[in-house]
Amino acid sequence: MVCHPELVHRVLMDSRTFDKGGPLYDRLRPLLGDGVGTCRHQEHRRQRRLLQPDFRTARVADHTAWMGEEVESVCREWRAGRQVDVSATMLALTTRVVSRVLFCDSLDATTAAEMRGCLATIVRGLFVRTVVPVDALFRVPTPANRRYRRAEDRLHAIVDAAIAERRGGTSDRTDVLGTLLAATRDQGATAITEQEVHDQLITLLFAGAETTALCLTSALDMLARHPEEERRLHAEVDAVLDAGRLPGPHELPRLVRTRLVLTETLRHRPPGWLFTRVTTKETELAGHRLPRGATVLYSPYLLHHDPASFPDPDRFRPDRWLPGQAVGVPHKAMIPFAAGSRKCIGDTFAMAEATLALAFVARNWRLRHLPGHVERLRPAATLGPRSLVMVCEPRAPRPTGTPPPADSPKSRAVAAPGVHDPRTAGGDCVDDA
Repeated sequence: MVCHPELVHRVLMDSRTFDKGGPLYDRLRPLLGDGVGTCRHQEHRRQRRLLQPDFRTARVADHTAWMGEEVESVCREWRAGRQVDVSATMLALTTRVVSRVLFCDSLDATTAAEMRGCLATIVRGLFVRTVVPVDALFRVPTPANRRYRRAEDRLHAIVDAAIAERRGGTSDRTDVLGTLLAATRDQGATAITEQEVHDQLITLLFAGAETTALCLTSALDMLARHPEEERRLHAEVDAVLDAGRLPGPHELPRLVRTRLVLTETLRHRPPGWLFTRVTTKETELAGHRLPRGATVLYSPYLLHHDPASFPDPDRFRPDRWLPGQAVGVPHKAMIPFAAGSRKCIGDTFAMAEATLALAFVARNWRLRHLPGHVERLRPAATLGPRSLVMVCEPRAPRPTGTPPPADSPKSRAVAAPGVHDPRTAGGDCVDDA
């Protein structure tokens, strides 16, 4: 178990020696295949080069308009005083968004809803399958095992049907599926197999839905626990977002406080909290000899809660990421999206999506915990609230033309580029698709 940021950074930067492997990935591969998040070192560079253009900053900016549309769509049914399953709503949102990036309009509403249900079932059953070493237990036909197997089989069938439908069509749509199918027709070094198309889609679907949903759910949970931070966020979104207008690429750089909240959420509750690597040769780490095939664990949660790097680590304090204060944070201690060549390919996309979603919700709604609510975080393959139910309260935003409060980010002229950006440090998005 690697517990120091410098040593974790060394492991992440040397993916040739510390390759993807260990109990986590051994159990993930039957579900995800050998996509960009789970493949071995020798396959990763080719796969990443193929997918990278779909996740560049310019492409992400093109997606912000319909990200806003999807946020509005999933929140449309909210009503004053109604109890809302925030965990399920955020998973529905992120699944819809990532599905649109992967498949464009290839999935109808019924199939997309079914896919969301499959993902939720798989996520619930995945962690025990990564930590319990006895495979026979999961072949016993218990109700939970049957649900998991049905969901896994159905998810693969949905993806295969989308691939078949697109392959038999004539339109060239600018989505990840289009990129992958074009690569199957390539005669050069970038050519990929039909199985690789399937594996990449499953990997990106799983990685892009679960972790971002947990980040958003945790952020809304923490804001309800910290009214002053919530008030500051409301001041920003009221100043930046026009009433009735969806957030888009022009608003994104101005949502400074929103990004502070999300950055602190990723520190406080990183969805990817524990990962493994396997040594490909005998090596040395911190004076210890590691034989070939040794399993190496590291935990972003552990690093993010180390008081040597983050004073008062259990306190939710977004201001620790303001430019003047973030300089004191060790660069290698914050790893929500990993580091090195296996750094999350979708980090920019995930942060843009989460920023727009949190801003839209905060502009229109205040969410409150139910009376007697007690926090119960159950570690699974990922970390975060999985059944968080809250009560909706509509907001009365600040009237147009009213100056922001004196302590708001806008009044203090904090520029977006100056905020410490966790993407520069890395982290894991199933661990690091």
